[in-house]
Amino acid sequence: MTQASSYRRILHKMGYYDYQHGLIYRHIKQEGRWDKHLERCRNMIIRAIDLYKPEKVTVLGSGWLLELPLAEMVEKTQKIILVDIVHPPEVITQTADYTNIHIVEEDITGGLIELIWKKAGNRTFLNKLQSLEDIVVPEYTPWSDPGMVISLNILTQLEILPLRLLKRKCRRVAEEDFMNLRKEIQNNHINFLENHNSVLISDIAEVFKKAGGDSYENSTIVVELPRGKEREEWTWDFDLTGTDYNQKNSVFKVAAILI
Repeated sequence: MTQASSYRRILHKMGYYDYQHGLIYRHIKQEGRWDKHLERCRNMIIRAIDLYKPEKVTVLGSGWLLELPLAEMVEKTQKIILVDIVHPPEVITQTADYTNIHIVEEDITGGLIELIWKKAGNRTFLNKLQSLEDIVVPEYTPWSDPGMVISLNILTQLEILPLRLLKRKCRRVAEEDFMNLRKEIQNNHINFLENHNSVLISDIAEVFKKAGGDSYENSTIVVELPRGKEREEWTWDFDLTGTDYNQKNSVFKVAAILI
């Protein structure tokens, strides 16, 4: 299941293809510094599969498959659904020979991307959006029973590009309103996970360290996370080479929860 060409144009204009390629570029740039994070993600996923013993697994935010123990998953489950807004051609090629792996392209926010584009995408400086009141985050409904669900480093990413567009296209909208929209997006995703046997893996804070040694932390989670059956936390050396910042690098704090 792939996106229509008109929808792909929206995704291109909103920066989804550039964002996706930026992630794999950053992974390469970090020269192995992601390896411990990727290993802990894979171990948590295998633990969840061994616990829940699902026949079917749906991965939300499958991306470049870096965090997925795909070979083990193929052996342990009958069907794997990889869901993302767009899939890299390399991933489609990599999974083509597996009869039990299915690729689905859809908006995990339930349609928020298209909604925001219709309300704000074509606005100019002269007719900027004055309010977020009409933006209601839809419920995500998969096209079939998802089985066990893996939310793979996607929770805090769902909001990034839609909010980036809104902040360019809005005028006189309070920061509190943007925060409320973030909360609604994150809460909706968590509510979906709580209706299934799930694994939630997400960054919860980003720690920046400046060249002079000073550091500060920004929370990336703005809602309460579920307690879950098990929880682990670790740090992810996300950007130690200054890919994004000339004078600082960043480390993510990550939480993995079996729901």
